[in-house]
Amino acid sequence: MNETIVTMGLGDIIEDTRSFLSEEFEVDRNLILPENSLKETLDLDSLDYVDLVVLIEENLNIKVTGEDFKEIETFGDFYALIQKKLSL
Repeated sequence: MNETIVTMGLGDIIEDTRSFLSEEFEVDRNLILPENSLKETLDLDSLDYVDLVVLIEENLNIKVTGEDFKEIETFGDFYALIQKKLSL
């Protein structure tokens, strides 16, 4: 596991995630809030989820699958997934 990620707290991870998601999906980072819908805010279609999986692996050095997103509705759910994968 990437040592940089291990030493980061959840707040840092959320901020980094907001940055790369807003840049990649061209969305105002202020809309990436825990209570907002991941799919609607990022305007995701099925191919975008593939991009999202790749982005997470590249930026956070963790493995996620499409299956991981079945229960994800909000950014809060998404952050919980990241937290679980990193075991923070």
